[in-house]
Amino acid sequence: MYKRVLLKLSGEALAGDGRSGIDPAMVNHVVDQLAQLHKAGMEIAIVVGGGNFWRGRQGTDMDRVTADHMGMLATIMNALALQDAIEKKGIPTRVQTALSIPAVAEPFILRKALRHFECGRIVIFACGTGNPYFSTDSGAALRAAEIKADVLLMAKNVDGIYSDDPRKNPKAVKYDRLTYMDVINQKLSVMDMTSVTMCMENEIPIVAFALNSPNGLIQAAKGEKIGTIITK
Repeated sequence: MYKRVLLKLSGEALAGDGRSGIDPAMVNHVVDQLAQLHKAGMEIAIVVGGGNFWRGRQGTDMDRVTADHMGMLATIMNALALQDAIEKKGIPTRVQTALSIPAVAEPFILRKALRHFECGRIVIFACGTGNPYFSTDSGAALRAAEIKADVLLMAKNVDGIYSDDPRKNPKAVKYDRLTYMDVINQKLSVMDMTSVTMCMENEIPIVAFALNSPNGLIQAAKGEKIGTIITK
């Protein structure tokens, strides 16, 4: 079992079967598993996206910086929803944001985040890197490197990484194991290339798995065989 994990949750995943908003059943599905891992002594960080409310690329007629800032604000809504659900399980939680919004959350401070782990708290990172032109995948890779996470868990809508979109191509081949360079050279759509490169440079393994599987998060966090693992 990994000691410290960083879980990347997409906003779309939190929408469940809906196309937008937050599905309470999906949130509870995630939080129930997080509670089990926390009870087992695992240190948990989460980076959450905001695609269930707004994605920067939706702003086709907008200034890119403005559209990306709107996306960062969307991640805060998801982070607060997760914090509320986790704390209802009796687990202390802190939200840290890359943009300063002190009325609702702490600013990201690495030493403070590490102290939260020591105190047994789950830490949720919102707003990605805090910079436009960078995805929340990049934010996940950056935070994983900063907190020295043992693994980056990518919760997906499919059960791993395929050679093509399995929802459109029934002949798509699922990979059990890949190298970082495999992902880069084949341009596989697990996460953006900036994120993959950062994980490669910091030797952070990536596990892509299906969020909607019954105990997928627990299996991935315990190092069991599930989804697709990316290593050097």
